[in-house]
Amino acid sequence: MVLLLILIFIVIQFIRPEITNPPVTADIQVPADVKTILRRSCYDCHSNETNLRWFDKIVPVVWQVKDHIIDGRKGLNFSEWDQLTTGAQNAKLWEAVNQTIAGAMPLSQYTLVHRSAIISQNDLQILKNYVASLVVVQPSDSLKRVAFNKQLADSPIQFEKQPVALNGISFMPDYVNWKAISTTDRYDNGTLRIIAANDIAVKAIQEKNINPWPDGSAFAKIAWDALADSAGIVQGGAFKQVEFMIRDRQKYASTLGWGFARFLTPARVPYGKSPLFVSECVGCHRPMKANDYVFTIPLNSPAEIGANENLKWIGSRVNRKDSAISIRYLSAAVPASEMDVTWKHREDPHWFGGNIPGQWISADTMQLTHPKNFVVGH
Repeated sequence: MVLLLILIFIVIQFIRPEITNPPVTADIQVPADVKTILRRSCYDCHSNETNLRWFDKIVPVVWQVKDHIIDGRKGLNFSEWDQLTTGAQNAKLWEAVNQTIAGAMPLSQYTLVHRSAIISQNDLQILKNYVASLVVVQPSDSLKRVAFNKQLADSPIQFEKQPVALNGISFMPDYVNWKAISTTDRYDNGTLRIIAANDIAVKAIQEKNINPWPDGSAFAKIAWDALADSAGIVQGGAFKQVEFMIRDRQKYASTLGWGFARFLTPARVPYGKSPLFVSECVGCHRPMKANDYVFTIPLNSPAEIGANENLKWIGSRVNRKDSAISIRYLSAAVPASEMDVTWKHREDPHWFGGNIPGQWISADTMQLTHPKNFVVGH
């Protein structure tokens, strides 16, 4: 039996997949210390310069190695850096750093035998410092501010037929009536975000039943350009996108039990070139398994999640000088008035590159001298 197993092992060594290195079209240009870390810990799977050691070539190990390389190059390829816009390049680097912080990358199977690929705390700090240097703040006078010049409506844009994502998920216009459960200052990509939840998710928050979230829970993450003035006040500019997460363990069993969809610009253009776009969402959310794959940390008191039916969220505001973050509401109880609910902001423990609400500070009502019309979530 032992001899037979040895014979089989020898024979299968001749049944091996071909692993090639396509031409490098444009290698990533970063400081030398950053490049050293990337080459040592990332390039074997995320470049066209894969360096296979003898133990990587053993069958059946090499079969899994090839799958890792294919998936790695598909998600992030430092050898084809010119195929991404500057914004997409920066987003990939921030995601890579966050995957490293979460312990998802490099893969544990890889570092088990490639010990030099382990990223130390010093390495991680070098990477964090580099991506932080990529942050660009848009001044408020560089774009026409549109986020708070709005008309209150049930739907930001009326469509004859709602847009449908490439994986079959329809745009849900009622998100504008959902409750705001948090807000994020994503300084990594220059956006302000409101995270809203439907009634099922809000009830789960109130009952502290969010890990796992019940089926039927749904979230909308609405993003605007972040525009900052000289005093460090950041407010929303042009509408960028709305992303949805829908909990259904059976329907979306192949994507972590969640349905993902993203719609870009005020025209709500479905994101992606094929239904496979959802693999990006899955890859990003997978490290959050301990939190049922959800990044958002909900504000947990009724007042903070906007349980007051007279308040309707319309956006967010950040005072970086005072380290404060607010959700802005339109008040139906007091005619022509707004309310800013404000917290001290803190670093998002789930995403390096974002700040979220911390300790509550105040709730301030403002009477509008010149009442305006408002469109929620647009």
